[in-house]
Amino acid sequence: MKPYIIGIAGGSGSGKSTFAKRIKEAFENEVSLISCDNYYLPHDELPLEERAHLNYDAPEALEFDLMVRHLEGLKNGQAALCPVYDFTKHTRSDKVTEILPRPIILIDGILIFHDPDLRNCMDLKIYVETDADERILRRAKRDMQERGRDLDSVIEQYLTTVKPMHNTYVNPTKVYADIILNGGKNEQAFTLVKTQIERILKTDV
Repeated sequence: MKPYIIGIAGGSGSGKSTFAKRIKEAFENEVSLISCDNYYLPHDELPLEERAHLNYDAPEALEFDLMVRHLEGLKNGQAALCPVYDFTKHTRSDKVTEILPRPIILIDGILIFHDPDLRNCMDLKIYVETDADERILRRAKRDMQERGRDLDSVIEQYLTTVKPMHNTYVNPTKVYADIILNGGKNEQAFTLVKTQIERILKTDV
């Protein structure tokens, strides 16, 4: 069977990655998960200080072509060697993660519905919509705890790129969604998506 590909989009801090991980955990080896964050383009030619101030919330920051190639390979039963992005250094690390071709492939990211070729790879598109105040608080907590940022840098990045790019590029892509969820911790939505996946897996046995 060809993998059933589910895209999960939404603003930074919306809970889309949490939702995707819950689905992954619910089905274990039936699901592979790809994070769009790992496909940020490397800029090793720039010093760290300059890399830290690049706009990471615009479409040109991402290598969509590589994502598409990886999804097409997975559909044909080929494993993908996914890059690993190092957010503390603002570039790709020298590591890769092997993504296996499993019955369900999840891909999550803020801009995955922006690129038409990537969008066309997906069988189901889910957009997670969350209040802006909640999103910035989650982002600040994550960036400070997991990515070595200080509060001033989080605020600067949010005001200069995250918020305007969300309004310009991310939020408009929800028109492509098949399902719009109210928050990433919506239990009823999780149950509905989980049930749909169970149905797909039974159908393709």
